[in-house]
Amino acid sequence: MLFALAFAVVFAVDAQTYEYKPIKGFQDNTNAKIEAFLESTVPMKTRKVAVFDCDGTLFGQAPYYLADEALYDYAKRTYAGKTDAKSKEKMQIVDSLLHGDNVGVDFVQNRVRFLSGMTADEVQALGNDMFHEKYQNKMYPEMKQLIANLENFGFEVWILSASPELLYQRFCAEQLGLPEDRILGVKSRVGEGGVVTDELVYPVSQDEGKADVVRTFIKADPLFVGGNSRGDLEMMETSVGLKLMINPDDKKPEKVAGGKSIKEYWEADPNCIIEYCNDVPTGGYEYVTEEWGVKKNATNAKPSEMVINY
Repeated sequence: MLFALAFAVVFAVDAQTYEYKPIKGFQDNTNAKIEAFLESTVPMKTRKVAVFDCDGTLFGQAPYYLADEALYDYAKRTYAGKTDAKSKEKMQIVDSLLHGDNVGVDFVQNRVRFLSGMTADEVQALGNDMFHEKYQNKMYPEMKQLIANLENFGFEVWILSASPELLYQRFCAEQLGLPEDRILGVKSRVGEGGVVTDELVYPVSQDEGKADVVRTFIKADPLFVGGNSRGDLEMMETSVGLKLMINPDDKKPEKVAGGKSIKEYWEADPNCIIEYCNDVPTGGYEYVTEEWGVKKNATNAKPSEMVINY
């Protein structure tokens, strides 16, 4: 009798653990494909890892990236118009960020240089404060549910961003229910007293470097990888299972994609799902990023009947 009761309890817990909840806002065939994939992983005894890009994949980036707005807003409040040596140095870095290439290692290096001298806690608070000020309604509910499903099936979920790691850790952990040490991004050495330095820690999670970060820090072949842009291509190709592309660009030809747009490139992969989340400006906020002349990110408006409202 006791054995039968114990078996019933174990079976009930196991059944609950592997429950799939359909993702409202995703197509029926998407839900079917994800559910079938997750059920196929139940017998696996090895680590089950899922990796996601952050900006544009888990939450909206229209009209501007959170990392940019956090840095420029802080620069305006703290350094702009001042004549002391530190303020001049920081505003020179801002000038390089505003007028240089925003996709290369120099760009992420300048972000790290700007944040250097702050403590790790201060950088985390800076990102968290900006999220709650202007971005708190931009987390995609579809992706929250997807992460919950992955965790129900025993997956380790990791976030891998090209933005400064410390800037994103606190709010991502809070919003997604993940440990802070699974929120990875551009790393810089933290010195004595918790002070952030300008020394990059390699590999750098930019473009092809994201795949190197997966191999170096996560140390597993992911079964599921999600992204939204060219910058996620190499990372997505580390997946040995499913891939998910959110709001892909269907116009710009990319050399790394053989001259195809990112949408065209992933449409040709039978193991890649393409889906859409609502990414439009919200709240009527004023952005320092706009004031300082940065081009807006594209919007991706989802049909109103498919938008999930809390």
